[in-house]
Amino acid sequence: MSDRPTVLRLPAEGPLVRTEQDAMDVIGDAFGHGATWVVAPVERLHPDFFVLRTRVAGGIVQKFVNYRVGLVVLGDITGHVAASDALRDFVRESNRGLQLWFLADESELEARFPTG
Repeated sequence: MSDRPTVLRLPAEGPLVRTEQDAMDVIGDAFGHGATWVVAPVERLHPDFFVLRTRVAGGIVQKFVNYRVGLVVLGDITGHVAASDALRDFVRESNRGLQLWFLADESELEARFPTG
């Protein structure tokens, strides 16, 4: 038996996740698939997610924490991080934890969730 968690991967195309209700819809989909983690491509997150003062990220992440579903933001966010020291710090701290990860590509995802 594998220790690999069940992961729901959102497609890059689809409605943007911006509100707490959007997060709840994704969490509901995760529960429906028996997933304990959601991989969300950067393209699926509203740009406000990456501007911490909007509190969009905080509201969305809190829903995932409350329902014990992990969230991986997958893709290149270097532009967002370069524009915000606060976001850079948030990403660094998140990646040290067990609930929210910002991963650049499939190889980083594979390192966190090995298939073999």
